[in-house]
Amino acid sequence: MQPRNMSMSGVVDLAAVKAAQEAKAKAEQARAEAARQGGAGAVSPADLVIDVDEASFERDVLQRSAEVPVVIDFWAEWCQPCKQLSPVLERLAVEYSGRFLLAKIDVDANQMLMQQFGVQGIPAVFAVVAGQALPLFQGAAAEDQIRQTLDQLIQVAEQRFGLTGLAVDPDAEPGGAAPAPMPAGPYDALLEAAVQALDAGDLGGAVQAYKNVLNDDPGNSEAQLGLAQAELLQRVQGMDPQQVRKEAAERPADVAAQIAAADLDLVGGHVEDAFGRLIETVQRTVGDDRDAVRRRLLELFEVVGPDDPRVIGARRALARALF
Repeated sequence: MQPRNMSMSGVVDLAAVKAAQEAKAKAEQARAEAARQGGAGAVSPADLVIDVDEASFERDVLQRSAEVPVVIDFWAEWCQPCKQLSPVLERLAVEYSGRFLLAKIDVDANQMLMQQFGVQGIPAVFAVVAGQALPLFQGAAAEDQIRQTLDQLIQVAEQRFGLTGLAVDPDAEPGGAAPAPMPAGPYDALLEAAVQALDAGDLGGAVQAYKNVLNDDPGNSEAQLGLAQAELLQRVQGMDPQQVRKEAAERPADVAAQIAAADLDLVGGHVEDAFGRLIETVQRTVGDDRDAVRRRLLELFEVVGPDDPRVIGARRALARALF
């Protein structure tokens, strides 16, 4: 597969600049506080390549992107082109000496992140700069093309966002310089408003309240979970369970019917039935229909929680169905 989206021109709009400025201000505040407290300094070369999952994404990618461009390598153990590309990216991360951070994401174990970035095939390489996601390229690429893309990325990060990268000390202990914690946002009132809306049966209000939090803090796990649950309840509101299940039984190839039945399964506590129904539907479908089922399944994973054993098992089953 030929690399694509190699150009960085025109990737930053005014809204991104505003968001970057806010992220930069927060990062500077956090770094100043860390410095006052004798915080972390230079990083080891070994810290320039990190493994990231859904649990650590906010800390290791979103927060770090306020001080250094974070290049994301979406890969999988079974992907042969990934085994050619990943070592090149890892070597360049060390060679560029802190001008960018390389985050490696295993798509089999982190399909929610894969879906959020719109990854259609691997290897796929993205960047996050001051919280803004940028597609770089998909598929194997020649090293000179990769270098050109990295140089453009670093230039954009420095000129438009003021990100100069990380200080690197070859003698530093690996893991010795953790990212400075970002100041907590004033989200308690918004989250409480969402809970009150749920208790009052105002599902639309709850959805909007959670979205208000996520607009400012996309990695807020409490808001992510609350939004997924509120949207699920909103979807099943007004459904006739008997009719939905009858249509799903009579029309196994009807994607909308199967998705609706899966929503009801989950609300009723039949978690494995919901997951199994959608995985079977993925196996029977192609194209846009398959993608719609996959997206709903990932949303249901979010409702149950990424650490639930049923989610972990269903993720593996989904990966087998897709690949």
